[in-house]
Amino acid sequence: MNNTVTEEKLEKSFSITKEALEVAKKAEKKKSMKKEAADFLDMASRYYSDAQHFKEKGNYVLAFGALNYAHGWLDAGARIGLFKVKDSRLFTVDD
Repeated sequence: MNNTVTEEKLEKSFSITKEALEVAKKAEKKKSMKKEAADFLDMASRYYSDAQHFKEKGNYVLAFGALNYAHGWLDAGARIGLFKVKDSRLFTVDD
């Protein structure tokens, strides 16, 4: 059983979450819910920033957890249509 957050695993999570965050920021937003889309992006960005802070402090477990929260906000926004994205590699959406 692998229960360790390695630097390699953490870097992979940073990379994919950063890419998803950039795609979501550029994506067309649901017109009737722009405020909500902005809120979801803000939360994802804050968790991503927290993850960077935890990594700098050497706490890979908290960094990994914060990245999962960041990506969760992005996935939730994509699933409910706040961000018009189609990339199922980055989001839990159907292509």
